[in-house]
Amino acid sequence: MTDVGVRAVDDTARWVAHQRAVESARPDALFHDRLAARLAGARGREIAARAAAEPASAGGDGWYLVARTVLLDRAVRDAVDAGVETVVNLGAGLDVRPYRLDLPAELEWIEVDLPALIAEKDAALAGETPRCRVRRVPLDLAAGRVTTVLDGLRGRRTLVLAEGLIMYLSPDEADALAADLLAAGVDRWCFDLSTAGVGSLVAERNRGLLRSAPWRFLPADGVAHFERRGWCAERIEPIFPAAVALGRLDTPDARRLAAAPQPDPRAPGDAPYSAVVTLTPAP
Repeated sequence: MTDVGVRAVDDTARWVAHQRAVESARPDALFHDRLAARLAGARGREIAARAAAEPASAGGDGWYLVARTVLLDRAVRDAVDAGVETVVNLGAGLDVRPYRLDLPAELEWIEVDLPALIAEKDAALAGETPRCRVRRVPLDLAAGRVTTVLDGLRGRRTLVLAEGLIMYLSPDEADALAADLLAAGVDRWCFDLSTAGVGSLVAERNRGLLRSAPWRFLPADGVAHFERRGWCAERIEPIFPAAVALGRLDTPDARRLAAAPQPDPRAPGDAPYSAVVTLTPAP
């Protein structure tokens, strides 16, 4: 079989877009992304098929990615309702929230990602009209500081969104990003966080499917890692029980585990734990 592993981090964007397309085609879809299949392309379908065939995947990743999308959608809506004027989407990939969410026309949405992926997205979405003001910034976040984007936003209420990004950073890069966002005075930072207990689940993938883009940041202290660095957790929403509640992970074992007490997000121990977290600067 031809190797359809992830060749670089930008391939994960195609994989996630495919899962959004699959969800959007369901009669009971939790969101509708009419552009997802176009953006995922054959490459996204191939990677998703290989991922689903892996024994460790438990039949696929759709439940996780769909629940994550729903939780982050809610976080964006809540931030906008609270008066956020600008959303900065770091590692935006092939996300099209400005085209599918009901957003105010005056909202400024800034997407930051690798130059090649930005160019691909610009071409794929030519002729499509977003619901708010969209600007794309080509930047390798592993090599360039995000302050180059944020410096011009001081005085504006800003949400920084980072979906499927932070696990690909090194611990030093993740800490530098946390410091940069804090120094920039952003109002909220929302992202998905997986902790050290997830390491055993992704270890085989890091050697195989994800060997060119391994998960590197899985803090053992979870949310507390950022609280020790000047942030305060405004909201913590575990992804596993959300997937069960949304009907995307529906087995007796899943329902039993979701109904049980969840790991402490600040000290999850060896338990696999992932959550969508919204942070604000500590007082």
